[in-house]
Amino acid sequence: MKRTHLPLNALRVFDAAARHLSFTRAADELAVTPAAVGQQIRALEDVLGVVLFRRTSKGLELTDEASLGLDSLREGFLRFEESVQAMQAGQASSRYTIAVPREFYAQWLAPRLARFRAANPDVRFQLIADEDADFTEANLDVAIRLIEGPGDLEGVQLSPAQKVTVAAPDAADGWISWPTYPTDQEQDAALAVGNAGQALSSAIAGLGQATMPLPLVEEALEDGRLVALAGPEDSRHAYWLVAPRPQWRQKKVKALVDHLLGQLPAD
Repeated sequence: MKRTHLPLNALRVFDAAARHLSFTRAADELAVTPAAVGQQIRALEDVLGVVLFRRTSKGLELTDEASLGLDSLREGFLRFEESVQAMQAGQASSRYTIAVPREFYAQWLAPRLARFRAANPDVRFQLIADEDADFTEANLDVAIRLIEGPGDLEGVQLSPAQKVTVAAPDAADGWISWPTYPTDQEQDAALAVGNAGQALSSAIAGLGQATMPLPLVEEALEDGRLVALAGPEDSRHAYWLVAPRPQWRQKKVKALVDHLLGQLPAD
């Protein structure tokens, strides 16, 4: 059966005006002007073909027609609220689906998720290696990407936008090229790889020098597996946590983001 198109916004205005018996107080509740309330009421009256309010010496009163429909309308709004609450119940879920590059997960995210789970033992994670996975198809909560900015998504920056050129102490001559930091056109890459993880492993193995995001190489620089040949210096790219705007309203996403931001070094 085809559903009747309901003027839900006008009905919401009618409910507020009926409770207050005042267009002005209804407007205050709805954060609109009294004129806008009056316009919505007149439009609803046109749709319904009835008069909803009458003005008397005592003020605004409901007509009999309006009173007949009011209880059912309010019950309907309560059902709407119950429906919304049911759909929002997933916000309290303890399961996260996160798309993250393998190398960033290993070097940065894993220990932070461990601390988050230690404080929230019921939490469960599902990791997707393809950070560019579609949010809807993969049912993602958030994604972490090495990008210049969040673009059409909402996002927070997790790492400094810095890069450093590194090599193993006994590295062979030549450059390791990968898509985010390709070598200059004048240079012939000794090795071309497809992602940051392959570039990092190749540099540590001594296959050449590579320009890498600073967070990926900090540990290897500290323990001597890599040495810095240039930098750190500013970069256009940084690791961002991104998601469509609806995800950011979820309590579980807010909790995770707050934890990760709390793990960042103070400026």
